[in-house]
Amino acid sequence: MKLKKHIERFLHNEPLKRKLYVIIFESDTPGGKLFDVVLIACIITSVIIVMIESMETLTPPVSRLFIVLEYIFTAFFTLEYLTRIYCSPNPRLYVTSFFGVVDLLSTLPLYLGFVFPTARHLVAIRAFRLIRVFRVFKLFGFLREGEMLLNAIRASMRKITVFFLFIVVLVVVMGTLMYMIEGTQPETQFNNIPNSIYWAIVTMTTVGYGDITPVTAAGRFLSAFVMLMGYTIIAVPTGIVSVSMMQEQRRLDLKRCPACRKEGHEASALYCKHCGADLKEMRETEPD
Repeated sequence: MKLKKHIERFLHNEPLKRKLYVIIFESDTPGGKLFDVVLIACIITSVIIVMIESMETLTPPVSRLFIVLEYIFTAFFTLEYLTRIYCSPNPRLYVTSFFGVVDLLSTLPLYLGFVFPTARHLVAIRAFRLIRVFRVFKLFGFLREGEMLLNAIRASMRKITVFFLFIVVLVVVMGTLMYMIEGTQPETQFNNIPNSIYWAIVTMTTVGYGDITPVTAAGRFLSAFVMLMGYTIIAVPTGIVSVSMMQEQRRLDLKRCPACRKEGHEASALYCKHCGADLKEMRETEPD
């Protein structure tokens, strides 16, 4: 009975839930920022470990160390996932959300590995959790303004960085999938995850060296999918910069002095460069 009371008290401990919620779900407090930074460091480390572990050059002591570290990371991520459910105001909403699904998938590979050995390499899915880094460093903020070309590139840099990190995650996942498909074939060229990631990069960028090629039907199907996806991905950075340049040009065209009515002022200008009039009135009436 005492144990049951302790469990009931723990499950309904609202002050504890609020403290954990602030630390785990928010990044505006020192504790929240520290937790997110530690979490991201663990994610990166665990993904790197599984990549290195797939290489056959590891000595037995190092291999055993990596296995122990993977158990530790999995236990940490499992505890973190359960804690998120515990302190979430709406556990069902969290579990069915994007981050909730990714958090769950990041804890399953090691457990599935006891039944399906190759499933352990799916821990690369944890790389998707690095999206949380944008919440920590507030990269989903406003775009800066300034000179036409430089400011367009600078304003696009955040989007391009997000896009680049997404591509990194994508090639890691695709390389891991190809390793799982082709890694069991005799004399395969996909003998480790780094080689498979190299293949994914070469294929997705449409370079196509041809030094590593799949031999199975599933591997060729995945290759075709990655090739087609590469054509759409290449155009994204160009489109991002082009849109920013058009927005910057429109902003400069709208920068008209209320006194002399001349245009072409910089977005950050305080006074007219032609007559010296204050541009405050124009800034207050400028459309968003």
